[in-house]
Order: sequence, then C-alpha cells, then structure tokens
Amino acid sequence: MTGPLVLVIDDEPQVHRFLRPALEAAGYAVERADTAAQGLRLAAARAPDAVLLDLGLPDADGQATLVKLREFSQVPVLVISARDRESEKVTALDAGADDYIEKPFGVAELLARIRAALRHRRAQQGTPETLLLPGLSINFAAREARPEGAGTLTLSPLEWDLLALLARNAGRVLTHRQLLTAIWGPAHVQDVPYLRVYIGQLRQKLGPAARLIRTEPGVGYRLLAD
Repeated sequence: MTGPLVLVIDDEPQVHRFLRPALEAAGYAVERADTAAQGLRLAAARAPDAVLLDLGLPDADGQATLVKLREFSQVPVLVISARDRESEKVTALDAGADDYIEKPFGVAELLARIRAALRHRRAQQGTPETLLLPGLSINFAAREARPEGAGTLTLSPLEWDLLALLARNAGRVLTHRQLLTAIWGPAHVQDVPYLRVYIGQLRQKLGPAARLIRTEPGVGYRLLAD
C-alpha cells in the first residue's frame, strides 16, 4: 500500500484483524505493534501519518506511552480504548491526543476521525487563510465568520478567538482546560461555566451553523469538519 501509513498500537489480535482490512480498503498502509515499546520504536523509525493507540497495553500504560510519543513526534494520535471514564478522555486529550474513540466503534466513524486528524495536521503545517465548513465560511486573516446565506457575524474579540481556535482544530476535540487556557489564560482553567456561556453565545449567533459545535459531555467541544 502506498497511502498514508497508520500505526496501530494494540495488544488485542482481534482488533488488528478488524482494523487492517478496513484501513487497507480505505487506502491506508498499516503497521502493527502489540506493545508500547514496539509502538514507540515503529513510530520513530517509520514516521507514520497517524497512530491508533490503545490505553491498555501489556508493558506500559497508554497514557504514559502517549507522553513519550509526544516527546519526539507530533503525529496525529487517536486513542482507541474501552475505558469510557471522562477523566481518561480528558487526560489523554490534554496530553496531546487528537481524538478519543471508545471501543466498540464503527468503521465509518473511525475513518472519519482519521480524515479529520490528518486534515488538521495538514492545516497546521500550512494554515489556510479561509476555512470552508458545511454552512460556514471562516476567514482567519480578516477575522470574519459568515454563515451560509447570511452576512458577516458580529463577534466580540473573545467570541472570535474561541471560534477561530475551534476552527483551526476542526474535527478535533478540545478539552475545557485547553480552551480556557488558550483564550483566558491558565488562571481560568476551572471556569467551565464561563466557557459554556461563550459557547452558548456563539451558537446563538451562528444560527443553523451552530450544529457544527458539538459538545463532548464532561470533556470539551469539537467543531465538526464534515
């Protein structure tokens, strides 16, 4: 396969039997790792385009593995795990995961999340001046947002900063901590109700395009890219 390389780090053989044909059918090349140590070696040696990382590895916790991976690589990492506690999701996302998908999951959802993560990484490498989303156009240079069929929105500086941050990470979950730290500073990481007020204001101004802002309960928010 000559498509983007996806490294799957998971110790369950059935997961590999399920993922490899699904990914290859979608045009991806696939590399397999059954342990954290093997996964880190392959990530360094093969420089994959995306990593699917399980948290329950036999030789190391997946959270610790993610931290080590981020020491040398900014590859998109999608955590795939049966752990469904909000605290696990928040910890992984704050540590640098691009997304978190609970097992069991559907192939269509997984492929969509991978595409979103790859788009986000490409956008970071060459940030576009304008981002076109379903029903919404965002011009970063002009600091303007225009819903389909409507005029330019009147946004406060903080509302624009919040929308722009979500847009630059379209398709990716941003935790409450990440949003509050980036927009209001580290002294406000506990001010989640304050963040909810601004998200509510943004949704009201966006009108029908407000459907693009997805709430991830207990975790944060995602601006849908598809």
